[in-house]
Order: sequence, then C-alpha cells, then structure tokens
Amino acid sequence: MRISVSSDMDEPVARALVAELTGRGHEVVTHGALSPGDDPQWAVCSEAAARDVVTGAADQAVVCCWTGTGASIAANKVPGVRAALCTDAYTADGARRWNDANVLALSLRLTSEPLLKEILDAWFAGEASEDAEDRGNVERIERLDLGKTTR
Repeated sequence: MRISVSSDMDEPVARALVAELTGRGHEVVTHGALSPGDDPQWAVCSEAAARDVVTGAADQAVVCCWTGTGASIAANKVPGVRAALCTDAYTADGARRWNDANVLALSLRLTSEPLLKEILDAWFAGEASEDAEDRGNVERIERLDLGKTTR
C-alpha cells in the first residue's frame, strides 16, 4: 500500500512511523519536516498528504503535528478525506470501522513507539463497516464534501 506521511516536526516518533510503515512493506511518501525542502507548516504538509489520498497518489495518509489536532483539521478540509485523530488502538479501529477513515492523525507529543505500533495494528486490521447506518453516515459526510446539506 502507498501511504503519504506528513509531520511538521522531525521528531523521533515521526521517524519511527516512517520506519514502521516501511518495515510493514508499505511504500511511504513523506511531506513537511520529513522531506527536505518541503514546507513544514502543519497546515501545508497535512493538506499535501491528504490531497495524495483524494488524487489517488496514495491509498491512505498519516498526518502528524504536536497535538495531532491541527493536522487532522487541515486534512479534513480536503474534500473526500475522513481524517481521525487517534490516541489509542480502540479509536483507530473504530475510525476505520464506523467512519471509513482514510487518514490517520497522530499526536507527536502523546504517541510513544509501542503505542504507535498498537494504533497501526488496529488501523490496518480495521475495515469499513457494511452496516447500513454506518454507510449512511459516511454518505452524509460525502454529501457535505460536495456542499450539500445532509437532510
């Protein structure tokens, strides 16, 4: 799988993320502080990683900033992206299952390397629910991306 990764800081957990994804056999494309010459601002690099997903240049993305909040907000401004800020494995599983999330947002401050592995395990094991209610909610989000009301 091709995964776009962005971080606004070259922190040990961001480097561990790239190494872990590569070690799992994924092709990784980096943005921001992880890619020399890129703009490291969280809004810029998170948008770039998110756009990779919607254009098909990447299958999924992982966006990082100190809290993960700004990265998730920026990514979610890209129509077609469903970014989820996950601080534990249960949340990552639920984001994939119930929200069909295609972008994982992580906090550089809160995520340890062991926790990172747990979150990634859950993220990649999770699959989108086929439940009608769950699918309906995702379809509502897709309509919001198109500027349509959900009613």
